[in-house]
Amino acid sequence: MAAAHHKQAQQLARQLFKLSLVNGAVSAEQVAGVLAYLEKHTPANPLLVLRAYQRYITVELARSHALVEHAGPVADSILRQLEGALSQKYKRIVTATAHHDARLIAGLRVRIGDDVYESSIAGQLANLSTV
Repeated sequence: MAAAHHKQAQQLARQLFKLSLVNGAVSAEQVAGVLAYLEKHTPANPLLVLRAYQRYITVELARSHALVEHAGPVADSILRQLEGALSQKYKRIVTATAHHDARLIAGLRVRIGDDVYESSIAGQLANLSTV
């Protein structure tokens, strides 16, 4: 019986997630509308539905954000170029933010969703140690 409730919650969360998208991107207004609807029309197992819905939204938002880790300074123009290249590659608007990480020694590591692009000295050294 619990599996059936879980499946229903997942299905409802997926439908609500689809309603939260405008032109393939998460819309803050749509999310607010979905949450207002849920407040007025509480589903069975609301916690399961909300957790599943949150996971869908979190994954989708991560697919449109690039975390650029760097050891040295990164010019704003480089971030904008990365945004342009990643937006073309992923066929969606991608925003990039920089995060300093001295452990990289030099170079960059870019994380977008589950994808990681490694171009750092630390990454190259790690690859050498596994060979």
